[in-house]
Amino acid sequence: MAQEMGPGKTFRTAAYLIAYIVLSGGVIFFNKFILSKDYYNFPYPIGLTMLHMAFSSVLCFLVVRVFKFVPLQQPMSTEVYVQSFVPIALLFATTLWLGNTAFMFISVAFSQMLKALMPVAVFLVGVAFKVDVLRLDTLLNMAVISGGVLVASYGEIQFDVVGLVYQVGSVVSEALRLVLTQILLQRKGIKMDPITIMYYMSPCSLLSLFVPWLFLERPAMMATRGHVLLSPGVMVANSVATFALNVSVFLAIQNTSALTIRVASVVKDWLVVFISAVLFADTILTPLNIVGYAIAIAGVVYYNRSRMLEAQQESAREAAKEASGPGPPSNLRSPAGARKHVPGDDEVQLLEEARRMEDPGDKS
Repeated sequence: MAQEMGPGKTFRTAAYLIAYIVLSGGVIFFNKFILSKDYYNFPYPIGLTMLHMAFSSVLCFLVVRVFKFVPLQQPMSTEVYVQSFVPIALLFATTLWLGNTAFMFISVAFSQMLKALMPVAVFLVGVAFKVDVLRLDTLLNMAVISGGVLVASYGEIQFDVVGLVYQVGSVVSEALRLVLTQILLQRKGIKMDPITIMYYMSPCSLLSLFVPWLFLERPAMMATRGHVLLSPGVMVANSVATFALNVSVFLAIQNTSALTIRVASVVKDWLVVFISAVLFADTILTPLNIVGYAIAIAGVVYYNRSRMLEAQQESAREAAKEASGPGPPSNLRSPAGARKHVPGDDEVQLLEEARRMEDPGDKS
């Protein structure tokens, strides 16, 4: 995706990336502040996630349908929506629910360290669904990442098994969502930008959370209604920040490269880990934490690089095939030629997938 160069472009790119880093880290800290019993003490992660989805649904409707800032690129049939978007939206809601719940039990820093397991989960799920293949070099890479996370976990002072289970569950759910995005959307040639994806997913994600909220959180919320409504301004501000984050990554995706965003994501992860140690009393970094996380991130960076090189080689092969004549449809190619997933935090994963869906030929 060729883009103009110059001081103005460089400034805008830097501004978009800084906005993404600040908003991404800010939303993580904001959610922790709201959910933690030591701060705002709103112990309803499902309710908070539903609030985000409701706010996103309304704003996406305004952006897409009313003001048409992001017009719909193609019609959506009921069959495609039910078969493709509903399963992905359910997993998206589960990812957010479990990830937010983890904040009630573990520190922000430890949560970020566990997220480094994302490439491992995506790889294993990809192999299970036959969109990836077992290879020795990749297995060794996964072992390095897993080993780093194990070291970081061993060094965690505020270790909590419940929080660990919730966060790992969130990672697994996100891995399933990413693989299903490839199978159910990309292979069908569905092309959408990130805002349009949220326009379709947010209402379904909101509805899918209603049943667990009804049984798990509603009774307690009704019993403490006065506390829940203590500061609606905080909840609105949190929802605005979450939607602003989605917009910032949308702008970053449109104006920078995939590599730039991955680098920014790594920088953001490290900043979140260290800043959280200053902001939150439950975050106590140990040398084992830092060493283990550094090992895991090194494995993630290597995985990013190897996947990008493979994607570039695949693009070159496809270009050569197109130049020499028609070849087999892309959905009939072997798993070894399938697009590989690239690890990252939740919102970058979502929008990276959207970027490829918007421009399937761009595999950089």
